[in-house]
Amino acid sequence: MEWYHISNIGQYDTPAVLFYPERISANIDRLIASIDDVQRLRVHVKTFKTLEIAQLMLNSGIRKFKCATIAEAEMMAMAGAPDVLLAYQPVGPKVARLAALAEAFPDTSFSCLVDNEDSAIAIGAHFPASNPIAVYLDLNVGMNRTGIVPGPAALELYGMLRQVQGLVPVGLHAYDGHIHEEDLQIRTEVTNAAFAPVAALAADIEAQGMPAPVIVAGGTPTFPIHAKRKGIECSPGTFVCWDMGYKRNFPEQQFDFAALLAGRVISQVNDELITIDIGHKSVAAEMPLPRIYFLNAADAEPVSQSEEHLVCKVKDAAQYPVGTVLYGVPHHICPTIADHNEGLVVAEHTITDSWAIVARNRRITI
Repeated sequence: MEWYHISNIGQYDTPAVLFYPERISANIDRLIASIDDVQRLRVHVKTFKTLEIAQLMLNSGIRKFKCATIAEAEMMAMAGAPDVLLAYQPVGPKVARLAALAEAFPDTSFSCLVDNEDSAIAIGAHFPASNPIAVYLDLNVGMNRTGIVPGPAALELYGMLRQVQGLVPVGLHAYDGHIHEEDLQIRTEVTNAAFAPVAALAADIEAQGMPAPVIVAGGTPTFPIHAKRKGIECSPGTFVCWDMGYKRNFPEQQFDFAALLAGRVISQVNDELITIDIGHKSVAAEMPLPRIYFLNAADAEPVSQSEEHLVCKVKDAAQYPVGTVLYGVPHHICPTIADHNEGLVVAEHTITDSWAIVARNRRITI
């Protein structure tokens, strides 16, 4: 059998996310081996969203995590994570939810991002001076999505944060998701150029007599570059499951596929067209076709997709009778997992369990 084949798949409906725990654990081990200190890892949880995978990371010695939603933060607190950064500037009701989360899980140290004075004051108002929340200054290093450009204004804002009751500024957050050059040398040059103002700002903060800020930098594409910097916290996420987009674009990172999407052929349209039950409700659909690559149907070329259907062109449709199970690697795994309520757990070619993808919800309890 190929590594992904499942002997009892006939008992389970599709489309379905498949988790392969041994491969997940191997990816975690590879990540830890690729950095000099496991305490420099601040893994992003957006990819997996499950308590069980969170526990695998905690058991491996990873203690710091990063997330983008209150539900993800709550999930990590439920898992017993000691340090959780909400890499998002909470506004409106999210501020009260974050405060409630911190009160409900006192054993977890929560922090969040800020990029302007008004938001900082609004966040601080929800936290008592006796138990302030740690905040990171969100920096815009070229992505132009959130954050303040590192420079004099950022330095002034960082100093102002120290005066806001309920807040304690502890560091800088520099997400460079716009950097995804395939050539590692070019990617390194672009990453270093984007990081230089961050390092300069950190030096300026120290020069003004403030404590040295913690720097949280990068994601998966720039992880190999930031991992070489002393003391910088790195925030890869996709590594844990991996996907075809990252495998093709970043081959220097030797992670294995550890989560797949199973589907079934539901119709033979003609001699060269088959339809599979993987619509854009079940696989990440924010990019053009192909959005999934089938390991046991390499010739399947997606030609159209709708909410519940994926039509593929093949050399001979007779090779794929109705009911044939196909195992696919999504182009983008993170939103794919978020499309499903659970993932089926595969051990020794057998589905043995299911893991709730609990943080796909916008709200768990808080």
